[in-house]
Amino acid sequence: MSVGEQRAVIRVEGLVNRFGTQLVHDGLDLHMQRGEILGVVGGSGTGKSVLMRSILGLRPPQGGRIEVLGYQLGRSPEAEAVLRRQTGVLFQDGALFSSLTVAENVEVPLKAHCPDLSDDFRRLLARLKLAMVGLSAAAADKLPAELSGGMRKRAGLARALALDPALLFLDEPTAGLDPIGAADFDELLLTLTRALGLSVFLITHDLDTLYRVCDRVAVLAGGKVLVCESIEQVESFDHDWTRAYFQGPRARSAVKPGQDTRR
Repeated sequence: MSVGEQRAVIRVEGLVNRFGTQLVHDGLDLHMQRGEILGVVGGSGTGKSVLMRSILGLRPPQGGRIEVLGYQLGRSPEAEAVLRRQTGVLFQDGALFSSLTVAENVEVPLKAHCPDLSDDFRRLLARLKLAMVGLSAAAADKLPAELSGGMRKRAGLARALALDPALLFLDEPTAGLDPIGAADFDELLLTLTRALGLSVFLITHDLDTLYRVCDRVAVLAGGKVLVCESIEQVESFDHDWTRAYFQGPRARSAVKPGQDTRR
């Protein structure tokens, strides 16, 4: 076993997922290392979100083995309860409860997993998490519908961080944001990753985000991980999709020649 595999926070081996006769993953393998931001890309229908849901235990696969933070999924309810506390998720639309205030949304996982906390302390923690992602005290008492798209993303991120997870999952976090808002979110993600020692599984189509924040990029195609390497290695990988995606005009505008925009 390589040093990278020994440090893995996620190990996926031989994953099989199908919907009826549609085979989505066909023996997929993926290792994600502790402390890295791993970008996951692929064409429509390659199963990026299905992969994330399988790793989170939300969709039992038809085959293969998944290990997260040293626990093998499907082995024991106790282990999966621990994993729920050690993972945070930001879904693409934020998935905030529309009838709860922003602060009350952040309190939801605290109520579920930390029932012994007093109401006052739980409210204080929720506001601290909101401040951590750059939201003001005034935003805490608003409903999600009263916030901008970028603020809702930050509120969803605060909720994902409520339990101080070791592993963070983000599904298209910059989708729908303007370029300035997307760049601000990228910088926030880098700051939080450094400060909190997070490992981040990041599904994105945003080339600027891939170049700015990701340590490695995994490309899904044909039911497998086609390549999982640094973005420089992925750029030069000999495959039609990777060439079109990473060498097209949008990719060339995402990073200036000779400029390293990553950490």
